[in-house]
Amino acid sequence: MLRIPVQERKNWQEVANEYGFLFHTMHGERYWDESAYYQFSLQQIEDDIEAPTEEIHQMCLHAVGQVVADDQWMRRFRIPEAHWDFVRQSWLKKDPSLYSRLDFAYNGSSTAKLYENNADTPTSLYETGFWQWLWLEQMANAGRVSRESDQFNSLQDKLISQFHHLLSQRENPNEILHFACCKGTDEDRGTVQYLEDCAAEVGIKTAFVYVEDIGRDAQGRFTDSQNQVITWIFKLYPWEFMFDEEYGDLLGEHPVSFIEPPWKSILSNKALMPMLWQLFPEHPNLLPAFFEDEIALMDTNKTWVKKPIYSREGANITIRKGQQSLVSSDGPYGEEGFIFQEAHMLPKFGNNYTLIGSWLVNDKAAGISVREDTGPITQDMSRYLPHIILG
Repeated sequence: MLRIPVQERKNWQEVANEYGFLFHTMHGERYWDESAYYQFSLQQIEDDIEAPTEEIHQMCLHAVGQVVADDQWMRRFRIPEAHWDFVRQSWLKKDPSLYSRLDFAYNGSSTAKLYENNADTPTSLYETGFWQWLWLEQMANAGRVSRESDQFNSLQDKLISQFHHLLSQRENPNEILHFACCKGTDEDRGTVQYLEDCAAEVGIKTAFVYVEDIGRDAQGRFTDSQNQVITWIFKLYPWEFMFDEEYGDLLGEHPVSFIEPPWKSILSNKALMPMLWQLFPEHPNLLPAFFEDEIALMDTNKTWVKKPIYSREGANITIRKGQQSLVSSDGPYGEEGFIFQEAHMLPKFGNNYTLIGSWLVNDKAAGISVREDTGPITQDMSRYLPHIILG
């Protein structure tokens, strides 16, 4: 695994704008960074990332089955009791999923270690599935990377295939699939637009609505800004937020098919980490992890990462040894409690801490994204770099 500096494409920003990649630069800082790329061997991809990704995903699904069958685990995961049946029925009905992303620390030689499962609202889809592939094609044509280069990236093809499968399960082939995200974020809007385009590829009729504009009619059914009843929706909005909203009591009252389904509220939950450690102790891809009331089980001579049970984009993370805080990030999370995960620092390439995101679609590994930051906590503005497979 190498980080290789390279000459950027001329006028790539203009090309990005033409292709609708409008969040390549955010808040005056570069998000997409093609001044370098990461190079992997095929063996590293297949043995160290792809295979563990699919194995851990199955372990995570096993954990979901354990949680929905046990009230104590539902409490551990801070699922609001009023929504237990909603979540359970979603799992028991086998409500289909679209995608998820596992985040790993991996340096190219040591075993990849799982940080967390982004199973509900992961972003960086467009830049993974389309934009970095376009980069590879153009760089190979320009002779700046070897024409023998490949990329671990079947994400777009697998997304389109899964949308085709989802459509085949619908009773009404003309049913509208709504897509929703919050206002005020180009990244979320770009992610949802990309997924909407993938869905349209297989003939799904689509419509967009901002989360803030979703209403309800006299019967309590969810409606879009045109007062059209929503029956099938992809929402880039976390389940823990939805459970807490004023309309939370309406969830499950009327038939709506959600992507991602309610059972994903378990997979996207940091409580999954200590549960996995209990179910699969000493698994080579897992890090020791414990709940707050299990501190007695932790080796206090080691360094630990304190994570909120619910959190996003690296917020409210603290790296601590004993009672000393070494690194921390701000944010609005933590009310539901925390878990502790043994520290396993991201590898450094030069001055950059590097995180591997491994994507899954329909239970199959589908590609990777590479993010880097000058600090050890990957956050929303951490840079995205392309990758290649060579050798």
